[in-house]
Amino acid sequence: MAGNSQRRNRRTSNKKGAQVGSGGKRRRSLEGKGPTPPASARKGHVKNRLANAKAKQTQRRTVARRGGKGASEMVVGRNPVFEALRDGVPASTLYVQQFIDNDERVREALQLATGRGNINIMEAPRPELDRMTNGLNHQGLVLQVPPYEYAHPEDLAAAAFDDGEDPLIVALDGVTDPRNLGAVVRSVSAFGGHGVVVPERRAAGMTAGAWKTSAGTAARTPVARATNLTRALESYQKAGLTVVGLAADGDTEVGDLEALGGPVVIVVGSEGKGLSRLVGETCDYLVRIPMPGGAESLNAGVAAGVVLYEAAKRR
Repeated sequence: MAGNSQRRNRRTSNKKGAQVGSGGKRRRSLEGKGPTPPASARKGHVKNRLANAKAKQTQRRTVARRGGKGASEMVVGRNPVFEALRDGVPASTLYVQQFIDNDERVREALQLATGRGNINIMEAPRPELDRMTNGLNHQGLVLQVPPYEYAHPEDLAAAAFDDGEDPLIVALDGVTDPRNLGAVVRSVSAFGGHGVVVPERRAAGMTAGAWKTSAGTAARTPVARATNLTRALESYQKAGLTVVGLAADGDTEVGDLEALGGPVVIVVGSEGKGLSRLVGETCDYLVRIPMPGGAESLNAGVAAGVVLYEAAKRR
């Protein structure tokens, strides 16, 4: 009996000692948790699954619509590197030859690169610079220009419509001089256009030369790259844009075309050759620029500027 009494006392004493607390868990469970989130944000809810699926679908479309990247480029030589930096050409790295003769151009280039704040400055031995430039006369300075981020042709019209504006776009057919591309970009920016479209092959791209000629406007005027220019123009037509091609034998003078006041794509061909056959057949109108002085043709930059001016007057 005594043993049983002692065991009961031990069990009883265990209940009277220090107890493990809840750590405030019970108190917190009584506090409010805020408003109930919408069904689309509640994990497991059917609306949440639908929202996630829609987001993934949009992401896939965005990736598929990217215009892609151009190739990286090297600008070599003291004057070209200085001018590229001065004119705002995008750059990722400035390579400087070890033990270079530190003349005025070198100092100015280094000062400009340092002032940008986002250009790496790396010292390299001459043999390494020779290898990077394939033996070109780099004079101890090499500037690496990163690949250009092209837009998708459909994005240009979509951005204009989103802003409540009629798209004004220039497409280039067979223009291979980057300086002409840069001049067109500058004109599009000056007259309130929404971008430039170039073919992916056999056409000028956004090189350092195009950037320089654009006088900085390439930073705010997108350039799109089309795998097939004819199909890109047909896609614009389906979206409600009028495709106007420039041709020396066009049926209408550019100043008489009322369609320039609405959503329009202006197609400019190369000097001399003009528009390719398929592109010309795709155009809704072929217009000509009157030239009383007797010149046979204008380069792409000048021709685009004339038509963009006429379009801007009607807007």
